[in-house]
Amino acid sequence: MRLMKKCFLTGLVTLLPLAVTIWIVHFVIHFLTKPFLGIVTSLMHKLFRGSQGVIISETAIRTISQIFILISLFLIIFILGFIARKYFFKQLISFGDRLLHKIPLVNKVYKTSKEIVKALFSSSENSFKQVVMLPFPYPGCYCIGLIARQAPRTCSDTQNEEMISVFIPTSPNPTTGFLVISRKSELIYLNMKTQDAIKYVVSCAVIQPDKQGHSQ
Repeated sequence: MRLMKKCFLTGLVTLLPLAVTIWIVHFVIHFLTKPFLGIVTSLMHKLFRGSQGVIISETAIRTISQIFILISLFLIIFILGFIARKYFFKQLISFGDRLLHKIPLVNKVYKTSKEIVKALFSSSENSFKQVVMLPFPYPGCYCIGLIARQAPRTCSDTQNEEMISVFIPTSPNPTTGFLVISRKSELIYLNMKTQDAIKYVVSCAVIQPDKQGHSQ
């Protein structure tokens, strides 16, 4: 009896995610294609059941119509997005940027925020791309951290050695954490991807990184 229960639970855990995925995909397809299905189905009927007398089942016509609608929607959305991004959206962003730079006090906050976002998402920057392990909050206890960049020069000068700014994300919300300035000699560089480190932190160490170890 216990073996049957374990087998049933194992089968349920295996089947349930697949069933939920299929249900969500079916719902999305139905939601996107329903407003246009009647018109496209009528056109497909005329196309496949014209003078040649080709007979195709109603289910096949409905499936072909849904595929055609999805492809058409993808192309339309892509073209609209390209046009908006190329012309209208670019002009709107430029206007908003100039406007915010002219508002007192707001321009200071906006400029700082813009620089932070640019540093975070610019492909030319190396911020938060190197995962390290460092002693925190006390020696002998280690935390996962992400190198932000070199610490301000004044910090390194006061310690007479290179200092590094490290962001330590907290579990289970990695958007908050601690910014510490650590000696470079105390950092242990890990052979771990940033996304794997975030998953490790968010899951409270339940999800283990694919690769472990450290590099020199």
